[in-house]
Amino acid sequence: MKIGFDNDKYLKIQSEHIKERIAQFDGKLYMELGGKLFDDHHASRVLPGFKPDSKLRMLGQLRDSIEIVIVVSAEDIEKNKVRADLGITYDEDVLRLRDEFMGRNFMVGSVVITHYNGQHAADQFRHRLEREGIKSYIHYPIDGYPHNVELIASDEGFGKNDYVETSRPLVIVTAPGPGSGKMATCLSQLYNENKRGIRAGYAKFETFPVWNLPLKHPVNIAYEAATADLNDVNMIDPFHLEAYNKTAVNYNRDIEIFPVLNALFEGIYGENPYKSPTDMGVNMIGFCISDDEICCKASKDEIIRRFYDATNKMADGADNESEVNKIRMLFNQAKITTAFRPVTTAAYEKKIETGLQAAAIELEDGTIITAKSSPLLGCSAALLINAMKYLAEINHEEKLIPQSLIEPVQKTKIEYLGGKNPRLHTDEVLVALSVLSNDDEKCRKALEQLPKLRGCQVHTTVMLSEVDRKIFKKLGCGLTCDPVKKK
Repeated sequence: MKIGFDNDKYLKIQSEHIKERIAQFDGKLYMELGGKLFDDHHASRVLPGFKPDSKLRMLGQLRDSIEIVIVVSAEDIEKNKVRADLGITYDEDVLRLRDEFMGRNFMVGSVVITHYNGQHAADQFRHRLEREGIKSYIHYPIDGYPHNVELIASDEGFGKNDYVETSRPLVIVTAPGPGSGKMATCLSQLYNENKRGIRAGYAKFETFPVWNLPLKHPVNIAYEAATADLNDVNMIDPFHLEAYNKTAVNYNRDIEIFPVLNALFEGIYGENPYKSPTDMGVNMIGFCISDDEICCKASKDEIIRRFYDATNKMADGADNESEVNKIRMLFNQAKITTAFRPVTTAAYEKKIETGLQAAAIELEDGTIITAKSSPLLGCSAALLINAMKYLAEINHEEKLIPQSLIEPVQKTKIEYLGGKNPRLHTDEVLVALSVLSNDDEKCRKALEQLPKLRGCQVHTTVMLSEVDRKIFKKLGCGLTCDPVKKK
């Protein structure tokens, strides 16, 4: 994979910048953590070289100064809200996050249950936390939040919330998902710390949009594509422009809420140390792009990938026409079409040529490999085999998996398991090659090529099964599919 981002530089300057921010206040900083911490695959796709766990590794350099507070909304607990990517409820994810952090030797101080209004499910969850020896605190809804500043910054507002006891200079406030109350928890702590004579600080740690890249830079457009379902919009930060006469990029929600935050800071401290929402951020990622051309290309690929994801959801019955239309508009801003990805065009051409569903992959050296479906293999399984044979310098016409091995598998799938599709999936092909590799050097050599597929772009002219999607994800390929269901 071609690298466009200096990950080592990022780990160094981001941690240094956070230390500087802590020093701006009385040695106490509450940092709201947005986005994914353990597996930021969006960032790794648009900034090739960024590791999915870079943020966690960066925070690891500050481990002895960090305490983590996990926030969850009582309303989400009551509704059994589920994380779509993991398929688990938010309360279960709180425990998962805690285990993940502690497994990496981070201190997890407590859990804050926000928006609490006597919800029975929240009470049960708090009892569970207590049984497991986990500290928990309650924060209450405030009438008119976030605009009723006079009430919010008072003993009847933030003053009613439990004071979260923390012991370390950097408190990371994170949550299972958006809307959990991370910002309100940070601000509540500032109010209650101030009552105790401590001038604590607040900062936001969000990767995107990148404030010091142009508004219409592909990396920032890709962020809009990633949040098209939320209808986030990148904007020039007007407060930053007025204060410093410098252009900085932020997004609509932070810009809209800043006047309220400004009033809250003034209500707590008498003044706001920040002159713009951009000032509140600690994002140094824009300084670590080492090859802009590579990142631009990767970001355009990502915009197209998001488009196919959205159209696939629509084909599955989702009511997301506005999301699809938003990404189409972003195509115009990025000056691209789906044909920007060579694999998209190659897969289409293969389908037209053969009259069958087809797939294509672009290897690291720019070589395009294609495949079509057959009675034995689906197009994605055939593509994997073709790519491995090419990389292992095995003759394309040579059969790695004998038909005598494939047919019994097909019989089991159809006759015994009641399946309708006899073709082998990608996982079944890899298992077959693995079994054969003990005695067949070519199968072993083919399997050894799999790491070379990481970062490669793939397109299929038909929507793949969940099994096939997961295989390409594990291989690190950028997969897209036409919104066409298998018949």
